[in-house]
Amino acid sequence: MNSVTPFVRRGAEELADHLCEQLNATHLVRAEVLRIPFSWEPFEELPEQIFVHCALQLPNVDRVIALRFPAYLVPHPTRIIWLTGQCRRLDDLCGPGESDLLQMTRESRLREMIRLAESEAFSKCRRIFTASKANQERLKHYTGFDAEVLMPPLKNPELFADRGDGGYLFAGGRINVNNRQHLLVEALARTVSCPRLIVAGAPDTPEDANRLRETVRRLRLEDRVVLDFGLHAVTSIADYVNHAKACAYMPVGEDSVGYVAMEAAAASKPVITARDSGSTLRLVLNGETGCVTEPDAEDIARIIDFLVAKPARCREMGRAARCLWDSFKATWPATIDRLLS
Repeated sequence: MNSVTPFVRRGAEELADHLCEQLNATHLVRAEVLRIPFSWEPFEELPEQIFVHCALQLPNVDRVIALRFPAYLVPHPTRIIWLTGQCRRLDDLCGPGESDLLQMTRESRLREMIRLAESEAFSKCRRIFTASKANQERLKHYTGFDAEVLMPPLKNPELFADRGDGGYLFAGGRINVNNRQHLLVEALARTVSCPRLIVAGAPDTPEDANRLRETVRRLRLEDRVVLDFGLHAVTSIADYVNHAKACAYMPVGEDSVGYVAMEAAAASKPVITARDSGSTLRLVLNGETGCVTEPDAEDIARIIDFLVAKPARCREMGRAARCLWDSFKATWPATIDRLLS
């Protein structure tokens, strides 16, 4: 069960589909994805949307697995919460300029309503998992509830393998300001090694796509940067990853390790990330499985030049990334066992 914004597809939607497929492949299990429409806008209607979730009844369902806010508010006697996203806009993201809910958080009424609803939901669920250590710590800090970390596995891990060094960096994932693909483009213009960059993913808005195109044009990098916008089949993404020199993923305060980093590690590719990229740092250990930079074009350029100049070291970090990823034992059979236990 998942709460979704109509016509928007992100990592939580992918996870819901993968989970449903794996459940239906399990003996004596039949599953369906229930997508409940939800939007943060207009925020004046949030109380009504929360009430709808809290009042929803699910007859003829033996078990509910809820993934994110506010889907985990839906009551059920056998409810499992696999937390991939809380209401961060009312907590650590509600600083000046960061939250469009600032007006209501000042009044504190909406936060109080959500906390009461969450307390009711968390206290009556059978088990709580979180997708990352960061989610686990945030849940404990803001609600007082404990949870077990259960990392989402890759859907098709067999597709990802090292197929050589194609001489380019690859940056996958959604295209937006928070994922900072523009920093990579700006860094590329400052390198002395002059590698190529492929950016592949769906822009959140037309403005996000135009902003990146304009950055490439302004820096005159059309011959070195490929912008492959759109939703891509996993086989296409795997092909990009498998032939890359290294992958880059530099989101701001990422909740989970991130599919981009997970896919790169599965393909034995080092990852470039930023020191403020959140849970991605669990997989990207600086100088061991990848490189951690300042969120600054000059520092990123320095790291890119280092990876280009040291191909043997680059491959060594990629192999270490694969070993670290394997040590997490994030597989679908193990995940299904824990969710159904």
